[in-house]
Amino acid sequence: MIAKLSSQQSDFDEKLAALLAWEGVSNKEVVSTVDKIISSIRVDGDKALINYSIQFDGVNATSMNDLTVSQSELKKAFDTLDTKKKEALRAAAERVKNYHQKQTQKTWTYTESDGTMLGQKITPLDRVGLYVPGGKAAYPSSVLMNAIPAKVAGVEELIMVVPTPGGQVNQLVLAAAHIAGVDQVFTVGGAQAVAALAYGTESVPKVDKIVGPGNIYVATAKRAVFGQVGIDMIAGPSEILVICDGNTDSDWIAMDLFSQAEHDEDAQSILLCPDQLFIDQVEQSIKKLLPTMDRQDIIRTALKDRGALICTQDLAEAIKISNTIAPEHLELSVDNPESLLDDIKHAGAIFMGKHTCEALGDYCAGPNHVLPTSGTARFSSPLGVYDFQKKSSLIMVSSEGANTLGRVAATLADGEGLQAHAESARYRLND
Repeated sequence: MIAKLSSQQSDFDEKLAALLAWEGVSNKEVVSTVDKIISSIRVDGDKALINYSIQFDGVNATSMNDLTVSQSELKKAFDTLDTKKKEALRAAAERVKNYHQKQTQKTWTYTESDGTMLGQKITPLDRVGLYVPGGKAAYPSSVLMNAIPAKVAGVEELIMVVPTPGGQVNQLVLAAAHIAGVDQVFTVGGAQAVAALAYGTESVPKVDKIVGPGNIYVATAKRAVFGQVGIDMIAGPSEILVICDGNTDSDWIAMDLFSQAEHDEDAQSILLCPDQLFIDQVEQSIKKLLPTMDRQDIIRTALKDRGALICTQDLAEAIKISNTIAPEHLELSVDNPESLLDDIKHAGAIFMGKHTCEALGDYCAGPNHVLPTSGTARFSSPLGVYDFQKKSSLIMVSSEGANTLGRVAATLADGEGLQAHAESARYRLND
């Protein structure tokens, strides 16, 4: 059902590499399809967007009015929720907002002794596009995690797109859009929605950046339009890596592994533990609990194809392997997680202690759940306020400063053979 490996087996490195291999984006057929869709949206705008929505999502639409959700509809979706769901959305939104307010950056300057001022100006993006999945599952949590940091950053306008296969609209997603302050919502998805956000149509405004996860066509389209607009990341399947010392309930660990495996068949769940007996207990917990899961077929496939229970020599080796994997979600289900923290180099989010399950981070802990996948935590960070702001350098040189800097610049420009650069600097010399 799930592979059991040992770090001491002779072919462990090869087995681990095979387990981690992921070729999610993109084959030639997908790229060709996406290129055609993008081209059609650029040429025919709303007409192409409507036609693709009918073709791919089976919606009944004759105009963009049929694919637009008004602010009153968003409010109605929230107002008609039961009290428990309303309170959960409010609580999650408040925690996400509070956390991301800690990330805000401010314009700063400093003045040198000769009066030259240098600094950095922080400016929010004008308009951002938010892609929310609407296929196998709907994710109101993704609305909160993408929209709230953008609003905290000061983004003026947030445009949300969400596919509605068969015309089925998830009211919780619309309610989340209301509470997060989304400005416009269109019920379109796929590569066609990404293209509409990137280039604009008669109805969909052109944005500066597109954020949010999607399927292989969405990921391929985001890669294709990068440069025309900014993007957050090219996301692969969800991942969880659990490092456990064997002192956590094995049922807890099994369910934590399930929590990512249930996303889709390509999700990855891995346990690293130095206690073989405990690994055997987790395996038994998996067998016991799997039949109770609503999405057991998806979980079973994910665990079989991409999951593993790995016995390590000790926790130090587990951390070394974790740094090689650079997981999206890393659980430190150990008695003293703080003692391991300094040695962890690569992880999207680190969940510390046996009571800190990854699921809390998905919904309401506060930090963002949009995280680097497929090993990109080696060089990427969680989505945050900083992703919705840009920086401009500030330079105001005094007369005295121009005399000093001008000589340095002119000398270097001469060395590069750029005469106009050198003369421009020399014109400012005052002696």
